[in-house]
Amino acid sequence: MNIVEIDGSFGEGGGQILRSALSLSIITGTPFRLVNIRAGREKPGLRPQHLTSVHAATAISDAEVDGAEVGSRTLEFAPRAAKAGNYQFDVGTAGAVMLIFQTLLPPLCRTSGESQIFLRGGTHVPFSPPFHFIAEVFLPMVAQMGVHADVNLLKAGWNPKGGGEVTATITPTSALQPLNLTERGALRRVTVYALLSNLPDHIGQRERDAAANWLRDLREIKPRLEIQRLPSIGEGTMVVLVAEFENTVVGFSAMGQVGKRAERVAEEAVRPFLRFLQSEATVDSHLADQLLLYMALAAGRSRIVTDELTAHVRTNIWLIEKFLPVEFKVEGELGKPATIEVGQWR
Repeated sequence: MNIVEIDGSFGEGGGQILRSALSLSIITGTPFRLVNIRAGREKPGLRPQHLTSVHAATAISDAEVDGAEVGSRTLEFAPRAAKAGNYQFDVGTAGAVMLIFQTLLPPLCRTSGESQIFLRGGTHVPFSPPFHFIAEVFLPMVAQMGVHADVNLLKAGWNPKGGGEVTATITPTSALQPLNLTERGALRRVTVYALLSNLPDHIGQRERDAAANWLRDLREIKPRLEIQRLPSIGEGTMVVLVAEFENTVVGFSAMGQVGKRAERVAEEAVRPFLRFLQSEATVDSHLADQLLLYMALAAGRSRIVTDELTAHVRTNIWLIEKFLPVEFKVEGELGKPATIEVGQWR
């Protein structure tokens, strides 16, 4: 059997190359060898959260693996078919558990039975989609394509303690439907969540009030502003904005940190949404990246319009085309709005 050779330093060069490769390897039954893992990062090689993704992918596919250790810059992975079941995975740090969930979802939704997953680690941490984005943006969008999963937050996990707990149920699907999303339609609902754990009430109140001020000129609808106190062993705060249109859902978020004012956190979450409204995009750049794999697996041509073409998206496209007999067509330049289409042209 052919083995896919992957240079982990290509393009954006981050952990997404590993996670997408794991998902696609299991789905296609194609082994891979990944070298130069996260070569350009401050701490190159596999970190605990990446290693947990490898262990998780190994568990659901009974894969043969070489190089699965912290700091490893080379990984060989040879899977068998994915198996539905009950699984538990603990990162052991504040590593992002929702990225692990996204690694497992594509292969597990293609099995013949329902799967239950328990994850422990970071749920609202930098450089990863927070739980609320997955639950209220990502999952509703892939549901349009036939992917059905539910997630439940038991505890929030913040940097540096982690300890967040999430359960997920993944239901099998027979085939994925293409996504033809070229018009977003009218804006129907905007919800802003001021999330906090073990911090003073005034922080959430200030985030909520600042978000309301930034959205004061929004004429289409009246935003819903909600403060949520999340159980956690750590401290943290985040603002998440979810916007529902007739045909799509988008989300934006900003993380609080020591020394950053609550008003600044709200601004960093709301301003990208206001910019998005000025475009004709149907998905934000983060969601575009997360939809690519499903678009490539769908039976037919899919098309989306993103507000920004990122290096992350370009890198993911490069990787997907290594495993699947599809070709992406991208109209647009890096850093600018773009139309992304995929189908089996080759």
